[in-house]
Amino acid sequence: MSAPLSENAIAVLSQQGHSLMTGDSVGERYSVDFTSENAFRPSAVVRPGSTDEVSHVLKTCHELGQPVVVQGGMTGLAGGATPQAGELALSLERLTGIEELDAAAMTITAWAGTPLQVIQEAARDAGFHLPLDFGARGSCHIGGAIATNAGGNQVIRFGMTRNLVLGLEAVLADGTVISSLNKMLKNNAGYDLKQLFVGTEGTLGVITRAVLRLYPKLESTCTALCAVRSFDPAVRLLRELQGKLGGSVSAYEVMWSPYFDRVIRHSDSLRSPFDRDYPIYALVEAEGSDQETDSRRFEEVLAGALEAGLIDDAAIAQSEKDRQAFWNIRDGVAEITADLLPYASLDVSMDIAEMAEFLDQFDTELKEALPDAINLVFGHIGDNNLHLFVSTRREGDLKTIFDIGYRLTGAHGGSVSAEHGIGVLKRDYLHLSRSPEEVELMRCLKQALDPRGILNPGRVIPA
Repeated sequence: MSAPLSENAIAVLSQQGHSLMTGDSVGERYSVDFTSENAFRPSAVVRPGSTDEVSHVLKTCHELGQPVVVQGGMTGLAGGATPQAGELALSLERLTGIEELDAAAMTITAWAGTPLQVIQEAARDAGFHLPLDFGARGSCHIGGAIATNAGGNQVIRFGMTRNLVLGLEAVLADGTVISSLNKMLKNNAGYDLKQLFVGTEGTLGVITRAVLRLYPKLESTCTALCAVRSFDPAVRLLRELQGKLGGSVSAYEVMWSPYFDRVIRHSDSLRSPFDRDYPIYALVEAEGSDQETDSRRFEEVLAGALEAGLIDDAAIAQSEKDRQAFWNIRDGVAEITADLLPYASLDVSMDIAEMAEFLDQFDTELKEALPDAINLVFGHIGDNNLHLFVSTRREGDLKTIFDIGYRLTGAHGGSVSAEHGIGVLKRDYLHLSRSPEEVELMRCLKQALDPRGILNPGRVIPA
C-alpha cells in the first residue's frame, strides 16, 4: 500500500499536461528494481518526453518540496530506483532514441531512456564499437548506466562508463538545465561538470542526454577458457597475456570451482570442455584487427603459458558457438541464483594482492557463523572486482553475510561497491570504504545542488 503524495503536486503536474499515472494505473514495474527487495508501488509516476518537461517537473517538485525517485530500466542492484513512501516516480522511459551518430568525431548522442543494446547496435551498424556491455544490455537505460557508472565485461581495456562519456545534459533539482554535450576528448575549460552526474546515482541531477565515445569496430575475437591451479598463477596469466598480446585483452573473467561446477550441474545445455575439475577457471578474450594473425598469436601465447605452468589446460573457441558457450558459463549466475533465494550478492573491489587473503578470511568467518552457507565467487579480477553470491536460503542470515563481507572488504582497503552503486542497500556500509571527510564532502555537494533534498532522498549518503 502506497502513501499519498502531495495532492497539490499531482494537481499542478496534471495541469501542466504531463504524462502522469496514478492509483491503479501504476504498473508493478515501477515498484522495485532488479533486487526485488522492499517493493513499494508509488502513488504516481510522471513520464516526461523532453528535457523541458523534466525541467518543469523538477521545478514544480522543488517548489513544493515533493520527493522524487528517478527511474530508468529498473535493472539496478542497489535499491536506488525502488520508491519509498511519499515519493513521486520520475520515469525516463519516454526519453528514448539516438539523436546523432557523428562518424567524424566517433561519437553517438542518445537520450537517457535509450536501452544500451539499441546504442550498441546503432554503433555496430555504422562500423563502430561501443565498449560498454553487461547482461542487462537489452533493458537497462543508458542514463541509468551513466548515473551508476556501470562496469561490465570490458572495463579492463576500455574503462568504466565514466571513461566513455564525453558530454552530458542534466537537470538540477530546481529545474535548471545544464547542457554540456561536448564531443571533444580534450576540454579543460573549467570544472568538468559532467562528473557531478556520473556515478552519483541521480542524487545531484537527472541525466537527460549523453554523448558517448565510440571506437573502431574490432574485426577479430579470440576466446579461451583456461584451467588454473590457484589464484597466484591466475594473476600471473593475466599479466602475461596483457604483456604479450599488445593491449588487446578486453575481458578476463575468473570463476572459482564452486561457481563453475554449479553452473555446469544446473544447466542441460552447458558442458565443461575439460575432462577433470580444476580449482579456478579463467575466461580470456582478446580483440584485434586480423583474425588469422591474432588467432595465431593468441594460441602461441597460451601455449607458452601452458609450458610455463601458468595454466594446466586450455580450450580455445573455434567458432562463435564455442565462444558463446564459454560466456554462457560465466553468465550462468542468472540461472543458478533462483534456486538460492534469498541470497546475498556482494559486488566488491580491492587491490588484487589482497584478494586471496580476503576470500580465505571470508570463507573462514562465514563457516564459523553460518556452517551451511553456499559461497559462489567469480570476478573480473583485472579491474579489481569480485562478485560473491552467498546463501543459506534464510532471510534472517543476509545481514550477517553482508556484515562479514563488507567489514572484511573495508579491512582490506576495498570498496563495498565495485560497479553496482550504493543506492539504499549499501548506504549504511559506505563508511567502510569512505572517510568521514569524504562523506561530509558528499553531503556538501548534495546540499549545494539539491538544497531541499528532493532528488533520490535517502540514497547513497548515510543520514
